[in-house]
Amino acid sequence: MPTPAQVRTIIDAADERFVAFIAVCAFAGLRLGEAAALKLDDVDFLRRHLRVRRQAQRAGAGKVEIRLPKYGSERDVPPPDDLLAVLSRHLELGHRGDWLFAGGEENPPHQNTIGYWWRKTLVAAGQEGIRLHDLRHFYASGLIAAGCDVVTVQRALGHAKASTTLETYSHLWPSAEDKTRKAAATLAQEVLAPGGGKNGATGDN
Repeated sequence: MPTPAQVRTIIDAADERFVAFIAVCAFAGLRLGEAAALKLDDVDFLRRHLRVRRQAQRAGAGKVEIRLPKYGSERDVPPPDDLLAVLSRHLELGHRGDWLFAGGEENPPHQNTIGYWWRKTLVAAGQEGIRLHDLRHFYASGLIAAGCDVVTVQRALGHAKASTTLETYSHLWPSAEDKTRKAAATLAQEVLAPGGGKNGATGDN
């Protein structure tokens, strides 16, 4: 899984028309096909929603087929303001057709084209061994680190079942021991920090 510093390096090295694609994967957790199939009106700047309603898949001979997202994972993702700012700058670059990311012949970009852009960007960033799909894991880990529960992460990622989310990311959630240690650390800091109490009462309850 990439670190925040690596993601920043990758974004800085990307072509200006690919920056928003990377950002959608890293800061909204979309799958490659879901990001490729975004339309302009899927970005609701007023309500601060990013609508996931379809995915783009290979259809042979360089063609693209539009389908429903896998496992029925249509959803609205609440994007951070920084992502909306990136998308706004992306729109200022100009577009043709209804797709947020333009491909050939009024179609969204083909998976092979996105793979080429990604590999080119990694080389420019001096990074290796990072998959575009790893940005989705990067997003999920950020939600978990911020204290989001299983159902929240499940809905954001479009998993059909909470069990899928747990099977994939259970190692990232703090254990009962972690929570106990953190809570006790807060108590200790309040007591032992400069100016805190030095003596305490003891007793059994």
